[in-house]
Amino acid sequence: MNPLPQDYSEEGAAAQLAAKRERLVEMLRPSAAPEPEVHASASIHFRQRAEFRIWHENESTHYLMFGGKDSREPIRLAQFPTASRRINALMEELATELAQIPVLRHRLWQVEFLDTLAGESLITLVYHRKLDAQWQSAATEASARLDAAIVGRSRGQRLVIGRDWVTERLTVNGRSLEYRQPEGSFTQPNAAVNSAMLAWAQRACAGEPERDLLELYCGIGNFTVAVAGCFRRVLATEIGAGAIAAAQHNLAVNGIHNTFVARLSSAEAASAMARERPFRRLRSFDLDDFRPAVLLVDPPRAGMDEDTRTLAAGFNRIIYVSCNPATLCRDIEALGSGYRVLQTALFDQFPYTHHMECGVVLEKSGKGDT
Repeated sequence: MNPLPQDYSEEGAAAQLAAKRERLVEMLRPSAAPEPEVHASASIHFRQRAEFRIWHENESTHYLMFGGKDSREPIRLAQFPTASRRINALMEELATELAQIPVLRHRLWQVEFLDTLAGESLITLVYHRKLDAQWQSAATEASARLDAAIVGRSRGQRLVIGRDWVTERLTVNGRSLEYRQPEGSFTQPNAAVNSAMLAWAQRACAGEPERDLLELYCGIGNFTVAVAGCFRRVLATEIGAGAIAAAQHNLAVNGIHNTFVARLSSAEAASAMARERPFRRLRSFDLDDFRPAVLLVDPPRAGMDEDTRTLAAGFNRIIYVSCNPATLCRDIEALGSGYRVLQTALFDQFPYTHHMECGVVLEKSGKGDT
């Protein structure tokens, strides 16, 4: 098996990014969108997150990915140039541990690495067997040697060695922001490009500080922490309990006190804003004193559902971050000609793939660039 067939040169990355830009421009052409800001990635060692299947051969353990013309074809890897230098070092160090400690290797199925620019690392080991005290003892010793937290997962089991989160620190428009990133929660894999994305969103939110913000799909507070200071009050919504706990921690550790995080789906948020029914989860938040002028959304690949689009249509200004330009364009079209696209941006979170992360600022026509 050969390494992934990629051109990891700066020239190769630049050529792929230029093609993505042209594709995005063409997709947004019906919306009369302006030229996008383009935020490039480093050409190698840009990912702070990576996961691999495991292949056992005699006493050796190999990392596998699937790619090439046949996506089912396994590709054996010793190193992964797109992952951070720390992850590449851990790949080698963990392989040595697995070769020497059978209880860690036995029926290991998948390995996930989470790294941060702040220098903290976490390894998740996923097994097809029950984990026992012998595994826990071996994992504790390995964690100390690797200088990385370890989480062991199996059916119905989750054993934590050290801690189940890492701390990230990102510089956004000259300010250092701290984020707790829990194991198993979604985090942007390309930290440097994420910083650029947060800086763009923060600039897009700048304006009158007496405005309020409604944010849907807030996750661990990635955008919330960066933009909350631009507003009087913020209501952020998320459905995952673990992500909500992390978001609340991230707001507190960054000294942000004007934000309430509610466990609501986007459809429930729409119902709450329409005052269709009261929600106990909002009982400590004064909706009558909440005057949201801006909507921030970062939805999943499926984009906004019909209820969310109906809610969005009540806002003069929408900041929409998308991991799927196709559903973004669908949603812009559904919102209708009453909106114009003021800004667009392309964030190259995933070089060497067709994936595009982008952002647009929408405003109702005639409202001015507020």
